[in-house]
Amino acid sequence: MKNVRKKLCLLLALLTAALSLTGCHGSRGLEAFQIPEAFDTSRDYEITFWAKNDTNKTQTDIYKKAIADFQELYPNITVNLRLYTDYGKIYNDVITNIATGTTPNVCITYPDHIATYLTGINIVVPLEELFADSRYGLGGSEVRFDGPAQEEIIPQFLDECAFNEHYYAVPFMRSTEACYVNKTYVETLGYTLPETLTWDFIWEVSEAATAQDSEGNYLINGQKVLIPFIYKSTDNMMIQMLKQKGAGYSTADGEILIFNDTTEELLYTVAEHAGTGAFSTFKISSYPANFLNAGQCVFAIDSTAGATWMGTHDPLSDISEEALVEFETAVYPVPQFDPDAPQMISQGPSVCIFNKADDQEVLASWLFAQYLLTNEVQIAYAETEGYVPVTSKAQGSAEYQDYLSRCGEDNSTYYDVKIKASRLLLEHVDETFVTPVFNGSASLRDAAGQMIENVTKSVKRKETIDDAYMEKLFADVTSLYRLDQGGQEAAGRADLGPLPATAVVLLSALGITWVLIGAYAAREALKKRKNKQNHH
Repeated sequence: MKNVRKKLCLLLALLTAALSLTGCHGSRGLEAFQIPEAFDTSRDYEITFWAKNDTNKTQTDIYKKAIADFQELYPNITVNLRLYTDYGKIYNDVITNIATGTTPNVCITYPDHIATYLTGINIVVPLEELFADSRYGLGGSEVRFDGPAQEEIIPQFLDECAFNEHYYAVPFMRSTEACYVNKTYVETLGYTLPETLTWDFIWEVSEAATAQDSEGNYLINGQKVLIPFIYKSTDNMMIQMLKQKGAGYSTADGEILIFNDTTEELLYTVAEHAGTGAFSTFKISSYPANFLNAGQCVFAIDSTAGATWMGTHDPLSDISEEALVEFETAVYPVPQFDPDAPQMISQGPSVCIFNKADDQEVLASWLFAQYLLTNEVQIAYAETEGYVPVTSKAQGSAEYQDYLSRCGEDNSTYYDVKIKASRLLLEHVDETFVTPVFNGSASLRDAAGQMIENVTKSVKRKETIDDAYMEKLFADVTSLYRLDQGGQEAAGRADLGPLPATAVVLLSALGITWVLIGAYAAREALKKRKNKQNHH
């Protein structure tokens, strides 16, 4: 009997080991972060920072300088920078690393993405207690740099980082969308730009611009190529149109409202103008800036952060000098349905902190994330593109105000289109909005743009756009992005990615261990029964 117990104990020990190892999947075993009594400066820390830039060397240099300056203040903290050119790639890599328990420490990302990261327990650190900590919080007494207090972060920008009853990020930079207009072409066509662009005006001028001569050259530019109206981010296009119309998109708790009559009406309008060649999208045709700068576009809608690519004299042009066409560039907010009640989306990267087993390491990460809000970093980064700083401390500084006042002094630092794009957001902050954040909101955003993309492609392929088409489109998009009932939760689980190979092996071993225990117990019971029968 003792021998039996020994063997069972051995099997149970194997089971316990397997369980302890498999428990690491997705770092689900981490305890919630607790602010340490004090930051331990006797230790060395190495943290990873994942950031995004647009192949803009100036931005890369700003990140590197911020890290160097921070490390001078905290020589025991080493920050390792990993750069990406796409937020989607950051998102995918974070999801993969959640599954292996190897997330970065600090990450530039979007709240929609963070909502999916939260499908793991204690993955992302909630920040409200850190904000308020008198020693290491925003403006804290033990912080070694002049960072902003919480009330100095623009409230609308900070509110974007709040969901699920917590702050899960701090804003890093903010932008909105702008309509970059070839004013020269608009006036050549006989139109005068209004104080506020409307959708009706955009569509009317775009249709007028499609006129061609008998040889197929467009009258406005004398070229064979012209797409009067190009939209970079069709998800924003649909979201803003619905908001301006007062139509449904989603609720805060994840109820999907986008498949409605207004959406269908908007898609018919898109189809109409795509059919005449007046409208296309970035995904179908390429960057709006390239067409605008070559005189092949009248209205190009892109982020204000993309302003350095827009206009004849832009500093980051992607086309050859010979292809550039001279014209006057006007910078407007996105078109509106009601000019008296403008609505535009607020967007831009935020910074989140990932939880680790070591609270001191998390505190080191928070100190670096907080350093990104200093005037030095905020102003330097904002000057690279049409972003605006996220703090009133930076916005109101003499340095930033001087930057804004020098609009047009040159075609690099003070490029007029870039500074006009920044001013656009600064002047319209109260007219911006954000979409609800929940697990699955990133998928809903993709679905919003996909419907415009699909309709535009279908028209170009001469497909019939009717009620049957719309019904199928809604069904296809619902299925593709798992937006049906319960789809968000399922999509969120799927987004965590497959288990790592080591976890698969361990789980398999766990199953085998259970089978062996069961088989061993059954065999011992059978032997015992046979012994009883032989005894009798």
